[in-house]
Amino acid sequence: MKRNLLAVLLSLVIFACQEQTESIAKLQNAEATTVGLSADFEAKFDDFVNQALGDTIIPHGTFLVAKNNKMVYHKSFGDKRPNNPLENSDIFRLASMTKAITAVSIMQLTEKGVISLDDPASKYLPAFENQLVLNEMDMSDSTYTTVGVEKDVTIRNLLTHTSGIVYGSFNPGELDALYRKNDVYEGFSLEDKSTEEWINDLARVPLAHQPGARFSYGLSMDVLGRIIEVASGKKLDQYFQENIFNPAGMTDTYFYQPEANHERIVPVYMKVQGQYVDGSELGFDLFTSYPTTSGRDFFAGGSGLSGTAIDYAMFMQELVQGGGSLLSEASVKEMSRDQLPDVINDYENYPKNPDGGFSLGFTVYQDKPTKKSPKSPGTYEWGGFFNTKFFIDPQEQLIFVGMTQINAFQHNDFWEEMYTMIYENLEE
Repeated sequence: MKRNLLAVLLSLVIFACQEQTESIAKLQNAEATTVGLSADFEAKFDDFVNQALGDTIIPHGTFLVAKNNKMVYHKSFGDKRPNNPLENSDIFRLASMTKAITAVSIMQLTEKGVISLDDPASKYLPAFENQLVLNEMDMSDSTYTTVGVEKDVTIRNLLTHTSGIVYGSFNPGELDALYRKNDVYEGFSLEDKSTEEWINDLARVPLAHQPGARFSYGLSMDVLGRIIEVASGKKLDQYFQENIFNPAGMTDTYFYQPEANHERIVPVYMKVQGQYVDGSELGFDLFTSYPTTSGRDFFAGGSGLSGTAIDYAMFMQELVQGGGSLLSEASVKEMSRDQLPDVINDYENYPKNPDGGFSLGFTVYQDKPTKKSPKSPGTYEWGGFFNTKFFIDPQEQLIFVGMTQINAFQHNDFWEEMYTMIYENLEE
């Protein structure tokens, strides 16, 4: 009996390893020239990053480029800590790059018929019934008046950040005062509250505007994280593990990292008088140490994950292939198309982005005469608070992920110049 049980367990382990190997094999190392990039692409990329290090634009970074299922660049630069070079296996706080994983999870539940994109949030979260909208606020004493919603916030509103649920801290003035008055938490993890308690608290805060009035970036994806829990019957970390991480072969992505991974977590740096300083020396680790905590029932679907560059690339590779093992091609097309004409109440008079619009969780680039980005039409992307970036270009079958850990990054042209360099090295 024991032998039979051992054989079964062994076969399960072998199967799991094979499954993971097959997933990882989706990204094979290759020379740049095999996918239409210039012969000196690697050298140019190296020079670009080394120049940025020398000019103190960044203190470190891991960068990955893959095209046609082949990984043609994956390198790390600079130090994680003094005399401790950054490595490809090191772990970064993904912050708002968590949102893409939440969006894909919502699309999975939509595919399965568990939820509908146009369901009201209150169908799953009763605390969102009869919501109010901020009308006027007296800044002298932070009192305010409200009006009722003209229509319910829907899942589609949440995915497109048109719900009226914002980041108060991103909006100095009335909205910041409103969120402070209501003691709204806007960070990555809490020790003394569950996700359910946090989102129920958020539901009591008046919306910044009527649902669908405009795009307002904020905590909508965190609400969706809680909807995933209710609709699936699983905690968000468990849902992600079973439905995203395992199928994609993401072995180092968690809300709370195992203790064995703690040394691989990259500190967050801040620029002080022209030089980068480990934020822990400034007491900033009180804000950034959440990946090393444990035992919490708090999972921020908008910001809480940490992981490696290669893990995130595995996730993106599924999507650039049309959904892979995560989604159907039809769901990816719906997720990655501009949704603003459908969700903005008065879209005809709404200010238009020169490069594109917003899809279900991502900025999406369109073929516009005003387009400035070198990325192909249909490319979708996002980034994270600690200066992490990704994009997915289905037309070129190209994915990119760039990871640093910087608070208040001051050189956004660094990324635009990097993207231009990548596309200039694509040969016809």
